[in-house]
Amino acid sequence: MERRPWSPRLLRLTSKLVARLPYAEALEVLAEVGGVSVSLSSGWRIGQAWGQHLQTELAREEAEQKAAARAWSTPGGRQTQQPRMGVALDGAMMHIRDEGWKEFKVGSVYQVALQTRIDERTGDQGEFGHAVQPSYVAYLGGPEVFGWQVWTEAQRRGWQRAADTQVLGDGAPWIWNLHQEHFHTSLATVDWYHATQHLGEAKLLLYPEGGAAATQWYNRQEQALYLGHAADIAQGLRKTAALSPDPERAVALGKAAAYFSNNHDRMQYQDLRDEGWPIGSGVVESGAKQFKARVTGPGMRWSRTGAQNMLVLRAAILSGQKRFDDLWSRAYKNLPPS
Repeated sequence: MERRPWSPRLLRLTSKLVARLPYAEALEVLAEVGGVSVSLSSGWRIGQAWGQHLQTELAREEAEQKAAARAWSTPGGRQTQQPRMGVALDGAMMHIRDEGWKEFKVGSVYQVALQTRIDERTGDQGEFGHAVQPSYVAYLGGPEVFGWQVWTEAQRRGWQRAADTQVLGDGAPWIWNLHQEHFHTSLATVDWYHATQHLGEAKLLLYPEGGAAATQWYNRQEQALYLGHAADIAQGLRKTAALSPDPERAVALGKAAAYFSNNHDRMQYQDLRDEGWPIGSGVVESGAKQFKARVTGPGMRWSRTGAQNMLVLRAAILSGQKRFDDLWSRAYKNLPPS
């Protein structure tokens, strides 16, 4: 299955196609465009085998990057020659057999570039930071293993040579734990859209019936948040919670206040925009949707092993053709003799 009777080109093409499309559809394309008939069971085995082989190659990369880190961590061993870089982290759900819906974690490593445009909220024209050239990793499991995978991808991309770096995510504790463990010198940023979602939830607590007053309150608070005043929002919510006659509502408002209070240092959106940093984690959210497009189709149920093999293949595909081909070729070269 790994070498014979399959040519390297057919193995690479089949593994690419099954990473992009459901197995049956991928093999239909292979038959129609390439004139090659591969059974569904063989296509599945090829996809699974090469997901495992790529994981083996990624483990080699991790070992190499850890060894390299020990070398450049010595005085004078680190040079800043790269553009600014960032890491964005998120989670998504997929169905695992006998377990139900489980979270897989997605990380995107990107460079930060400036884009001239008009700020849709202020009307100001300027240069604003956005993520370019993203690459991806994905893992079905806990943050410990995933953290090292993201760190490895960042190092492979030249993180240690970047002038400045950023970690973007929502308010999930596991994200900021990984920030402290692997990227503690990087600028930490809560994704703007997740922050506004929490603001919307606070609005529903204050104005469950909606109406003009709710809209006016939300617009004022969103403007304050956009200017970096998350601490003021937290203070206002705490005051309202203290005056609430409803204990459950008071507790909920207190939790909303804590979210903005705990993350206010990561919500300095005015300063971030002025300094040319992205404030939205669209790059990783878009990536998570593209992973889900492959693993959460109608009726899809995965074993844990099968899911992880596919996530690895999908991550390589989403990281660009060159990354996939380089990683695949090294994995093929390192196969044991048949």
